[in-house]
Amino acid sequence: MSQYVINASNLSRNFGDLKAIQNLDLKVEKGRIYGFLGPNGCGKTTAIRLLTGLLKPSSGAVQVLGFNLPEEAEKLRLLIGYMTQKFSLYADLTVKENLRFIAKIYCLSRRSQEKRIDELLHTYGLQQQKNQLAGSMSGGQKQRLGLSAAVLHKPELLFLDEPTSAVDPENRRDFWEQLFDLSEQGTSILVSTHYMDEAERCHKLAILENGIKRADGTPEELMQQMGAHVVEVSSLNLRQLKRQLVNLPDVITASQLGARLRVLVKKSIPDPLAFLSSQSGIEIEDTLSLVRPSLEDVFVTCTGAGRQ
Repeated sequence: MSQYVINASNLSRNFGDLKAIQNLDLKVEKGRIYGFLGPNGCGKTTAIRLLTGLLKPSSGAVQVLGFNLPEEAEKLRLLIGYMTQKFSLYADLTVKENLRFIAKIYCLSRRSQEKRIDELLHTYGLQQQKNQLAGSMSGGQKQRLGLSAAVLHKPELLFLDEPTSAVDPENRRDFWEQLFDLSEQGTSILVSTHYMDEAERCHKLAILENGIKRADGTPEELMQQMGAHVVEVSSLNLRQLKRQLVNLPDVITASQLGARLRVLVKKSIPDPLAFLSSQSGIEIEDTLSLVRPSLEDVFVTCTGAGRQ
């Protein structure tokens, strides 16, 4: 079997005049967590639906777990799990009833389904909620139930569409620990997100904008290859300084972080500190320092104004 669980080439999907996905090339390695990073409306959900066989591409080719899509989508169904962005289980069923229903869909025997459900209730901390109606659960509990349902049949490949958009930071962190456990056990995962800190946790990721893949690689590779210097400036007049710097053609962006200004300077400037120091808005008492790029910096430089 190929080392790639997903292998897409020139994948495109149009909705009338709207080009939702444009010429997407994608290779996802077995046992890895691969991320789609991008704002709402950039094509993440459409891409996932194409990769699960729920949508037919307008053009291009895609293989998932060795099956050609969409022709062999039915053969793929039992080998993948899919957790949608919106909670999609039955609000008027209990936790255990929901899991039993999913188990029947995947044709698990009564004995094996009870053993698997008990295992999932323990793994995802839902023992106390097993007889609770799903609709009355908190966001974090619904998230854990959704993940339990998606992995109940032990899929080889798991698709997660913005799974943490409605939960607090602590539940998000715990959820990612659960994903790393699944990855260690051999499950391949594709997850979409608009959170920079989550994207940085992925083994590899693609940055999407308007249906186009703008960058692809490990978070560290993307930060090292970023076409900009990152300079932080401490100043008493940050707002005035920002207004001046954003008008310079060699400054990509300037954004305030507390008492500091984070400035992205084009890579063509060999000495960004000297460049910024030479600007009339920088005072003697201001301090400048080169800092490590973040994934947010990468996103800015390869999308929107950062490419201009």
